[in-house]
Amino acid sequence: MKICDPAVGSGHFLVSALNELIAIKSDLKILQDRDEKRLKEYHFEVVNDELIVTDEDGQLFEYNPTNRESQRIQEALFHEKQTIIENCLFGVDLNTNSVKICRLRLWIELLKNAYYKNDTELETLPNIDINIKCGNSLISRFALDADLKQALKKSASKWTIDSYRIAVATYRNAQNKEQKREMERLINEIKTNFRSEISQNDPKAKRLYTVNGELFTLTNQGQLFEMSKKEKSVWNAKVVKLTGESKKLENEIEEIKANKIYENAFEWRFEFPEVLDDSGAFVGFDVVIGNPPYVFGGNEGISEIEKIYFKTKFENGNGKINLFTLFIEQAFIIMKNNAQFGFIIPNTFLRVTSYDSTRRYLVEKSKINSIYDFGDKVFDDAVTTAIVITATKGDYDDFNCNIINGSKKGLLNKIDIIENEYVFAINVNEASSKLLKKMKSNIKLGTICKEMIFGVVITKNKNKIVSNEPKNNWKPFLEGKEIGPYFIKEIKQWLNYDPKLLHRARTKEVFEAPEKILIQRITGGTMPLKAAYDNNGLYNKESINNIILVKNSPVSTKFVLALLNSKLINWFYTIQFTNESNLTVNLSKTYLSQIPLALPDKNTEQKILAIVEKILTIKKKNIVTDTTVIESEIDKLIYKLYNLTKEEIEIIEPSTK
Repeated sequence: MKICDPAVGSGHFLVSALNELIAIKSDLKILQDRDEKRLKEYHFEVVNDELIVTDEDGQLFEYNPTNRESQRIQEALFHEKQTIIENCLFGVDLNTNSVKICRLRLWIELLKNAYYKNDTELETLPNIDINIKCGNSLISRFALDADLKQALKKSASKWTIDSYRIAVATYRNAQNKEQKREMERLINEIKTNFRSEISQNDPKAKRLYTVNGELFTLTNQGQLFEMSKKEKSVWNAKVVKLTGESKKLENEIEEIKANKIYENAFEWRFEFPEVLDDSGAFVGFDVVIGNPPYVFGGNEGISEIEKIYFKTKFENGNGKINLFTLFIEQAFIIMKNNAQFGFIIPNTFLRVTSYDSTRRYLVEKSKINSIYDFGDKVFDDAVTTAIVITATKGDYDDFNCNIINGSKKGLLNKIDIIENEYVFAINVNEASSKLLKKMKSNIKLGTICKEMIFGVVITKNKNKIVSNEPKNNWKPFLEGKEIGPYFIKEIKQWLNYDPKLLHRARTKEVFEAPEKILIQRITGGTMPLKAAYDNNGLYNKESINNIILVKNSPVSTKFVLALLNSKLINWFYTIQFTNESNLTVNLSKTYLSQIPLALPDKNTEQKILAIVEKILTIKKKNIVTDTTVIESEIDKLIYKLYNLTKEEIEIIEPSTK
């Protein structure tokens, strides 16, 4: 079994895998000593990430070199760990210090079971560092299918995959530093040789060789007869064309060689000979596990040159990039078919629109086995809650995914995920699922909206753009925190609406519409939709979404206002798009557009509008006045509008109290 962590960090996952494999072998009754006798009198289990060994009486195992049985167990554990570390565990990390720590942790795991060969001499610890390597596991010069097989068949190549494997095995068992250094030199020479052979077989290099050959023949071949004017013109055109193509190919090849992005490139194609077959083809890993970095583009660590690379090389490299999504794709690239995948990633992966393509990629490339939502119980200093997602690589028509969220458990199948626009609604039970489908039979809010767009974006020159005092021709200006359900706080800021000063402006028509709904964009909780009514042309920041209905909308703006503030629609949005997360969520246009809109008759709409007017009047006088009793009257009318049964209403009410 070949297990890889492509962002290995300090090696915690590989150490865990090491101990788990030993415990599993014990459970399967295949854990043996050096004489191939089963260790049946002992129990091996992992407790708090430590391998615990107890005898049949429940006593903890302690190594005693003078006791023959104790010596047998210690030797068995040492060589079992050595075998697994050398043959099963592989890791890559960009940080050289992390790589050193990972190697040290694995070495310490082996040291725990070091044994005495005689009265004074401990068994020599092998070189176990070769499978933990430094490099950028997302960037490679050479594709996994680069043609190494053909290169190795050439007699000019003195190295083979087999000789590379032998060199690696020799390195592991080097007897001294000199032999180790010699093996390092030999391994590097072999890898350099492989690189040059792959480069020679690169399509660009092959084409350059062909073009230069044609050009040489064309310019050096003597002519029996002088060319006609027409023939000379054709000859010149061909020479110019081939010369241009040759220079272009040379520049492209040199640019690749010199490109700074490849400084730390990791060549999966030949760095781990254990995952190549005898002909040099990349076979891949059986398991990929890890906790990849959660790093966004922009100022957080992804350079512009990296963005260009990711956009070119990854299916999910477009738009807002977060490194963990690229690591998901890379995991599936380096895995065998039917291999197992398991990552700790942010909970936001399940629902945020910028991860749509990666969710789709995962659903189409695998059978998702389980999603464990741990909330905030994984990392003490995390700014996002974590999930563990496991999957099997392959093309599956359908699958059932186990959902575990605290005490809640359920199943989600592939069809559910696809029908839900690749958003994982992981808390939905059967009754809730039926209600969601019932609600979705209505038209969508997006179909009656002329605009659904957030406000202006300010990145600099704030003192020239925003004032705490009213100024001539400056516009009343709001931020998301200044609006709530049915109310707008007192205006305390004004905006100098100059598109040249703004990072991102909006047309005046958005803000100065006769009437619009303002909805807090950054929010959370079980009632995430906080919508206010504006007919005063208020300008606003990107933390507010502006919703303007089409001219001939079948319903009024204030009716939609009531809908967005209702318990039913908040329940729908929470279940469908936030997974009942306690975290802050970004209300995206994509998801707001999908809110189901039941069209009321005139009588129902008028009843709702009358209550809305009453609430707006109260809130205008004093925004802190409690209007929940009046709002509950709207909730009742909306339940009736959507034809909810008593049992369905009971699904909503407990979740929104």
